[in-house]
Amino acid sequence: MTKIRIAIQKSGRLNEDSLKILKECGISIDNGKDQLKASSRNFPMEVFYLRNGDIPQYLKDGVVDIAIIGENILFEKGEGIDVAEKLGFSKCKVSMAIPKSKDYTSLADFEGKRIATSYPRTVQQFLDKQGINADIHIINGSVEIAPNIGLADAICDIVSSGSTLFKNNLKEVEVLLKSEAVLAISPKINEDRSQILKRFQFRIQSVLQARKNRYVLMNVPNDNLEKVIEILPGMRSPTVLPLAEDRWSSVHTVINKDTFWEVIDELKMAGAEGILVCPIEKMVL
Repeated sequence: MTKIRIAIQKSGRLNEDSLKILKECGISIDNGKDQLKASSRNFPMEVFYLRNGDIPQYLKDGVVDIAIIGENILFEKGEGIDVAEKLGFSKCKVSMAIPKSKDYTSLADFEGKRIATSYPRTVQQFLDKQGINADIHIINGSVEIAPNIGLADAICDIVSSGSTLFKNNLKEVEVLLKSEAVLAISPKINEDRSQILKRFQFRIQSVLQARKNRYVLMNVPNDNLEKVIEILPGMRSPTVLPLAEDRWSSVHTVINKDTFWEVIDELKMAGAEGILVCPIEKMVL
């Protein structure tokens, strides 16, 4: 039986988040400790556990068909690889940072400077666009230490919370790109596996939609129904059911979590009571 081959990070947070979304898609993976390859019991899929930096080449060579990988790695090493879905987790930035003790005025400050990074292609493209000449030192590992030991004047690395920069007396001064986990596709994927990919994408989209929304139930006096319904940004129209108590209704709808609190405040002011908020497991549009 044809199986789609997916690569995910061998270890780390991206590994955990990738396995979590597979589980939410109803895909059970039989993986023992330290396995480099595992199969699903209930979906035509094989999982390859690979080093993050190696995944783009596996995609290019057609060894794997798809991968869950950070956009930052694709930008650096994944030329020619398409993105099927942005997954909304493992968000970070690729940023320039300098010692806290140094002043910073503009990008021109990097002219002639030494920049340590694990992302030489990303940095070079950025500098070329800005017309800046700098000396790039390629480091694989702890880039943040480079200014402290005199190896570089600045660094370019991924930044999540900024705590690593802070601990190394560095400050972020420029953001080159913003990144999140994506579902990437091999340019060599065949038709049979493309059909499996469509089924997988449908499941992923249902999970991502559910993560973005909340199911909301509330009690509303009938005199206020029209005002409440005007506020609701639901998918089509809310469900309205009569309550046992006369002149009251139960209103059910879906609200985007990014605007949730603003909408809830408006609903309360419009007369809604007993507001109940529930997570959504899957959302099929």
